[in-house]
Amino acid sequence: MRKVLLALLVVALMASFVYAEEKFESKILPVELVTPQIMLYDNIPFHSGRERGSQMFTLAMDILQPDSDKPLPLIVFITGGGFMMAPKNNWIHQRMALAAEGYVVASIEYRHAPLSKFPAPIEDCKLAIRWLRAHASQYNIDPERVGVLGNSAGGYLSAFMGVLNDNREFDKGDFLDQSSNILCAADIFGISELMSIGDDYPEEVRKLHDSPGITEAMWVKGVPGFSGPDGGVKDFPEESKKASPLYYVSEKTVPMLFMHGDADTSVSPSQTDKMYQALRAKGIEAERYVVPGAPHGGPYWVQEPVVKIMIDFFNKYMKK
Repeated sequence: MRKVLLALLVVALMASFVYAEEKFESKILPVELVTPQIMLYDNIPFHSGRERGSQMFTLAMDILQPDSDKPLPLIVFITGGGFMMAPKNNWIHQRMALAAEGYVVASIEYRHAPLSKFPAPIEDCKLAIRWLRAHASQYNIDPERVGVLGNSAGGYLSAFMGVLNDNREFDKGDFLDQSSNILCAADIFGISELMSIGDDYPEEVRKLHDSPGITEAMWVKGVPGFSGPDGGVKDFPEESKKASPLYYVSEKTVPMLFMHGDADTSVSPSQTDKMYQALRAKGIEAERYVVPGAPHGGPYWVQEPVVKIMIDFFNKYMKK
């Protein structure tokens, strides 16, 4: 019995020795350092106040800051929300792609209907640009290289930023020693003329856009019976024209990128085409792309070919 146990012990020791001697190869993964690390600074307040007797409000921004040993160009990202909200946390895919390309990306909030109306959101966007220039060293921003990108209502505001270079009419509030000028702007399925948002649609949809309760009407004149008179945008042509970026296009307008889906049922595709045609007629550099089958928002707008167009556009005007 003792011999049997000894034999089993010898076999076990030999097996463990063989196992210990066996080598398993690890795979080698060479890595080229191309994509920077990205830091998120969220909910940074840049403006506070009181709107028409309501409770105090605070506007904030989220900043994506790529790691870099030199100052980086800045893209101010303006999300849409039907003129009724300003959710700065949207479109993270687009924002991360731009940050990975080497841009500081600041997604901002702005005032909106029903408590606010034009030009409050324009003032907020310009203030955000001035605030970021004033804090450029803190977030490693090159203040000489600033661009703007927006989707839907954010595209409308982005277009407004692009047509207001050297126009100080809407520069209100703090940091007025800083410029709100930009180098270029991207308008993704945004509005250019408030009185013609429904032009590409059936008659019943066009009538809806003429109603007093539609969001663009509240954007122009406030809420009927509360903060503004009754009526739709066509009842207030001068106010609607003043609140439409199409009518501000001039030789000082910056280069712009326009993108629109041909299946958009919220904002007429002709809206971005009107701005595109106006810029080209003034000799301003502009590009416009139509995405077949794309609606107003959705997964089409985060696909690689679409995002690459945006990145290439900003690289052209901000990384010369």
